[in-house]
Amino acid sequence: MANPTAAMLVIGDEILSGRTRDANMHFLAGELTKHGIDLKEVRIVSDDAEAIEAAVSALSAAYTHVFTSGGIGPTHDDITADCIARAFGAHLDVRDDARALLEAHYDKTGLELNAARLRMARIPEGATLIENPVSTAPGFTLRNVHVMAGVPNIFQAMVASVLPTLTGGAPLLSQTLRVNRGEGDIAAMLSALASDFDDLSIGCYPFQENGAYGANVVIRGTEGAKVDAAMTRLAKELAL
Repeated sequence: MANPTAAMLVIGDEILSGRTRDANMHFLAGELTKHGIDLKEVRIVSDDAEAIEAAVSALSAAYTHVFTSGGIGPTHDDITADCIARAFGAHLDVRDDARALLEAHYDKTGLELNAARLRMARIPEGATLIENPVSTAPGFTLRNVHVMAGVPNIFQAMVASVLPTLTGGAPLLSQTLRVNRGEGDIAAMLSALASDFDDLSIGCYPFQENGAYGANVVIRGTEGAKVDAAMTRLAKELAL
């Protein structure tokens, strides 16, 4: 049986402008791989309501899960919750359980739960909360879309909260072989290998070191025996 699939939607002008380097995609990809959920697509969109809504609708229809990062904070440009709600026709308002979490947090810190901070308690109707052990303000899941903060340590904590609730498949196994030959020298060999092991993913990633060309060949699959067999054959053909 095929693994569940996933897409990621990264939201924020700061990513597209180059001001902020996204670290969340790399983290999510690794965690999904271990959980047996295949990340198939990543999109980055600006803080534009129509773009966010269109992307959420398309990705939700195409994949088992969608993970979003960014745009659920207290400022005017944090519009992700509004967009998710509109994409699914859900009413959006401050919810009592989310408000209670924020009230307890700000009472403890001595800060005011003002109107801006209360925006983070606005949750679409029908959504379930995603725990945020770092800064309390929750994410949420609506249908198959998991909405999370963009700050990396908060995003990572939310992923840790969500993944145990999701059904995964077979973890993706990977082996790498360093080949000190140029891609052109091994392309035909890799093509034949990929044809004979068509249920594996075989990638070739070139490098140049001290003026010499080489490549790292990565073989991935969910069945360890097949990955081993393909790697053994490749090493034998290369006489390594």
